[in-house]
Amino acid sequence: MASTEHSTKRARTKIVSTLGPVSSSPEMIEELILEGVDVFRINMAHGTRSEHQAVFDRIREVSEAVGRPIAILVDLAGPKIRLGELFQDPKVCTLGEEIRFVAGNESNSTSEFTTNYESLIDELSLGDNVMLADGTVALKVVAIEDGEAVCEVTEGGTVRSRQGVNLPGVSLSVPAMTERDHENAHWAAKAGVDFISLSFVRTPLEIVELKQIVRDHASSAMVIAKIEKREALQRLDEIVLAADGVMVARGDLGVEIDVAETPMAQKRIIRKCQEYSKPVIVATQMLDSMHKSTRPTRAEASDVANAILDGADACMLSGETAIGDYPVESVAMMNRIMLNTESSLVDMPEYASPKVADGVQLVTSAVVYGAARIADRLEAKLVVIATRTGNTARIKAKQRDYIPTVGVSRNLSTLRQLCLFWGIIPLRGMPLDSGEELRTAVENWGREQALLTDGDYAVFVTSSTFGTLGHDELFVHQIED
Repeated sequence: MASTEHSTKRARTKIVSTLGPVSSSPEMIEELILEGVDVFRINMAHGTRSEHQAVFDRIREVSEAVGRPIAILVDLAGPKIRLGELFQDPKVCTLGEEIRFVAGNESNSTSEFTTNYESLIDELSLGDNVMLADGTVALKVVAIEDGEAVCEVTEGGTVRSRQGVNLPGVSLSVPAMTERDHENAHWAAKAGVDFISLSFVRTPLEIVELKQIVRDHASSAMVIAKIEKREALQRLDEIVLAADGVMVARGDLGVEIDVAETPMAQKRIIRKCQEYSKPVIVATQMLDSMHKSTRPTRAEASDVANAILDGADACMLSGETAIGDYPVESVAMMNRIMLNTESSLVDMPEYASPKVADGVQLVTSAVVYGAARIADRLEAKLVVIATRTGNTARIKAKQRDYIPTVGVSRNLSTLRQLCLFWGIIPLRGMPLDSGEELRTAVENWGREQALLTDGDYAVFVTSSTFGTLGHDELFVHQIED
């Protein structure tokens, strides 16, 4: 059995790290794993198919070498609208200046902008807001004439070629998945990734479409809905129920809605994921200053802590680990903040039991809930969840108790997906054909990791028959000399 290191220095909240030019070597991937990364994100907005495949293979190889299941999340770019090549790059937009959006790929003056979205001018209306460069520059449409959208700069700043364009409140006809997204989704499902995230989700049907692609390839990848549009907030319950997990993508969300609304929107999304037992990732600019600094700001440290206190299963690093100067330090710092924050969770009230446990039998949900109560009463040192698909472990993760919990499964794909579930330690190589052998193997592992010693209790949740009742067996094991 490969060694699966567990340390009290590894946070229960999971860390998602974006790989990029500074972090894609085998040596760097291993360093990031050892500092606390549980899931690696491959951003399909950058790079080529061959580069993505090489990174995918490298993660799997390093994961095998260190003996720890590590998950891979492929992030589809979605229909991101971007500026074309600017006539003057960079371009300083001054307050009150007139900017004209024109068709085509090239602008002929400093006051003309183009985009990669051909229908933009047709779908803009008088009074619409146009946000550029992550909302740092704001325009308002003042006229539509001669196939051009005339805008006035209402908030000045600097823009560059190919930067993002957001249209808050504008109903767009562009589909959620571009042709390139379809190609990347087919590749990801066929390759065997663990998670596929869909950008700019507006309706639950878009999630269903991506899930169909996953099923067509007999893939078990979980589909993550990125919440970054107002339309998604308006149909949040439906989208959370349709998805396997959710990402609070605060970058575009903070532009699509008023930035002042973003903190409460984050809390609402996390609360819905708690209610429906779905894992949730909080993303974007969590430790942004660590692009160029070895230390985050106090506000950034508080941001990570508050995401954990809100109930996030994971926090994501983007540019910090993809292109920043301190990728390893960023992961280590996030892990430190998480550990410090989690130490306060012992005294906090538990979350309410989820009202909908999608994909989980009622008996299973009740047994898992009971296991946590029994473990707490016995002051057990470990809870063990035997799971085939990961759904049982997902319910346990949402209970947010402080008792270390391991997930065991015959399915390596399931073990990798457990890397996203709060507080669940995926443990590979465990014997599952015999209860006695499983108890012995877990006991030996627990002793090696200094989690178990003589007289301690461990609570196991398994299935007696693997029948329709699901996980219907709970037993307590005491460690003996």
